[in-house]
Amino acid sequence: MHVPVVKSSPSLGFLTVLQDEAAGFCGGFLLLNQLGRPLEFHCTSPILPNRAQEILYGPTLKPFLFGEQIGRTLVEKAKQRPSVIFADQTPTLSLRDFLDIPMMLVRDSSSTPVSASSQPTFCLGENIVSASPRHQQDRQQAEQLWTSVQEGLDLREPFERIREALSEARGGAKQNAA
Repeated sequence: MHVPVVKSSPSLGFLTVLQDEAAGFCGGFLLLNQLGRPLEFHCTSPILPNRAQEILYGPTLKPFLFGEQIGRTLVEKAKQRPSVIFADQTPTLSLRDFLDIPMMLVRDSSSTPVSASSQPTFCLGENIVSASPRHQQDRQQAEQLWTSVQEGLDLREPFERIREALSEARGGAKQNAA
């Protein structure tokens, strides 16, 4: 009996962290197929660092929270392994030091001039992205993967989906608590 070989499709991970002054930092991770359709969504409970942590961690607090605490937790929850992870905040790239998955920072082309960036940027379709300075090899993997992605996919749009889903989840939690 012949069993057909099923080739796994690439999946794209999108990771963002929202900050609420009262509640703290909350992360969301959306996994999409190459057509931009959702496969999985995960979010964290808010994390509110105390004043001592803010002092002791100093400028390393956000990379620690965004990458090690929030990002790592979300990616580990996922049932599927993403082929690449896109982030929209620089501190989130610290997650790359703990994973063997390429990570890209998606740039906002309207507010971040390519020449002003401290990280080398390149284009995936119409999207401007950059890799972590310590993981420049991720560029080649991302470019290779991009050939199988839906043409015209806007890498900024999934972050809006995550923000809306997190907002909806927080709204639902507040209503349940009342």
